[in-house]
Amino acid sequence: VCVCTLQLQCVCVCGGVGAAAGVRSLASIPSLPPAVADFVKGAADECKPSKVHVVTGTPEETANILAGLEKDGMVKRLPKYDNCWLARTDPKDVARVESKTVIVTKKQRDTIPIPAGGAKSQLGNWMSESDWQEARRERFPGSMAGRTMYVIPFSMGPVGSTLSKYGVQVTDSPYVVASMGIMTRMGTPVLNKLAEGEEFVRCQHTLGRPLPLKSPLVNSWPCNPEKVLITHLPDSRQILSFGSGYGGNSLLGKKCFALRIASRIAKDEGWLAEHMLILGITNPQGVKRYVAAAFPSACGKTNLAMMKPALPGWKVECVGDDIAWMKFDSQGKLRAINPENGFFGVAPGTSDKTNPYAMSTIARNTVFTNVGETSDGGVWWEGLDPPPAGVTLTDWHGKTWQPGSSTPCAHPNSRFCAPAAQCPIIDPLWESEQGVPIDAIIFGGRRPEGQCHGLVCSERRPRKTIMHDPFAMRPFFGYNFGDYLAHWLSMQSRKAPTQLPKIFHVNWFRKDPASGSFLWPGFGENARVLEWIFRRCGRERDDEAAAKSVIGWLPVDGAINTEGLGGKVDMGALFDVPTAFWQNETKELRAYFTQQVGADLPAQIEAELKALEDRVHQ
Repeated sequence: VCVCTLQLQCVCVCGGVGAAAGVRSLASIPSLPPAVADFVKGAADECKPSKVHVVTGTPEETANILAGLEKDGMVKRLPKYDNCWLARTDPKDVARVESKTVIVTKKQRDTIPIPAGGAKSQLGNWMSESDWQEARRERFPGSMAGRTMYVIPFSMGPVGSTLSKYGVQVTDSPYVVASMGIMTRMGTPVLNKLAEGEEFVRCQHTLGRPLPLKSPLVNSWPCNPEKVLITHLPDSRQILSFGSGYGGNSLLGKKCFALRIASRIAKDEGWLAEHMLILGITNPQGVKRYVAAAFPSACGKTNLAMMKPALPGWKVECVGDDIAWMKFDSQGKLRAINPENGFFGVAPGTSDKTNPYAMSTIARNTVFTNVGETSDGGVWWEGLDPPPAGVTLTDWHGKTWQPGSSTPCAHPNSRFCAPAAQCPIIDPLWESEQGVPIDAIIFGGRRPEGQCHGLVCSERRPRKTIMHDPFAMRPFFGYNFGDYLAHWLSMQSRKAPTQLPKIFHVNWFRKDPASGSFLWPGFGENARVLEWIFRRCGRERDDEAAAKSVIGWLPVDGAINTEGLGGKVDMGALFDVPTAFWQNETKELRAYFTQQVGADLPAQIEAELKALEDRVHQ
């Protein structure tokens, strides 16, 4: 397939990078559907790459991409494992940049509620159309000069599923190409679907470091941290990202598409795009249920999705660890897919103790970023056992590191990017075109005291402040949070048949105020909580194994199976509902909704909060 544009050197695509070809218009290339060709030509005209390469997704092409990255010093092979690679980024390009992540709409209120009293919104960043046009003119023209622009056709979800959506990303980062090949279904099969006229989200990404360079790179990692801007245009289904090579800012199929843009598409089309894991749990009798769960960052989402149950005879299988797209089928059952094709997980804290299945998953075909390196060609991070005698460590900066150092060996946000199909407990239906049937949705947070309630997942931050994280979606809403709440509430009034899943709330992180230690052991023991949830999904009466409290139904004494539970667990303290805590909690919720959501808070939520206030003050 020859791909070229006017004033560009062309690249023949046939499983690898080929020779230059003649010059003609991209729009005339029969292999690119007209809408795709128009998008690619527009991006090329703006960013001025020297070459254009349409990604096919073949193993040969991937090998060529990785070989090029290795030659340029952006990655190095890890000989201890099979086809694993290590990247070290510029230290200024290590994470999502929420302050530089914006949504562009005609009116501010389309994106975020207007906060009261001039407060800053915690629910997203809006940019006006005029400010966006100026920011674009300052960044994108000529930004790919001297580099190859890769065209990545990709699918979020199994190709051909009615729950899937398509995208085309252009990028000048071969690291992004290699990573998107893991995280999405990518290449020719998707291009064939686009040729049938399927709609697609237009994703434009550039590192913002045209050639020749005006200043040297750090760690051979191109980026432009002073000019980073990640922009979403939900009305036109576009994403434009400038200046960062880090995955959350550059793999545009992930949070940018699969949550921010997809949540807006879901609102328009009547489904849900959520920051949730999906797991299947099977009891000893062979009965299986599927559960979705939303947790903020650092609350154990991946560990729960890949749990090794402590209860004999129970089995957990993983559908996905991060994102769920959910839609009611014709029978009224909520069905979910994991739109991703891989895991982009935080490395520190992952170990054979906390998540043995994740450790098995990342043993091959994985790209590691900003982790430590062992002298025998492996990787290391905080939470792993010390390396064997004689094996030394290099930190994420590429410097010699020793235990006890004042700085971490691996960056706290260091990552692994691995194919989901390699997970030893991947669910047999994880790629089902119909999705899996959801019986329950769990919301959780990280709180040292009390339970996690209702619509606001939250986590305790330094200096004992609460960061409210509604639905674990705070950084990822694609439109006004008040409208998002109304969209969720609309599911119960659908005209079609509807079987609503049961809703549960958990807090694995409650502490004993006297000792400061966790009340619950967590990890595989969380299967005991899932067992109770499993049984509640099949209940015939509300009071089966549960007692009503001011915040909902709690397990009665003996309802949580503690047989074989190591150590003494104070179940009474775990399920205590302290009046003073909840009186303060409702006060804080009232203040939060008043300041951050204001007039956009749905009446049903206001009524629910008022009822909770009344109950906790009785």
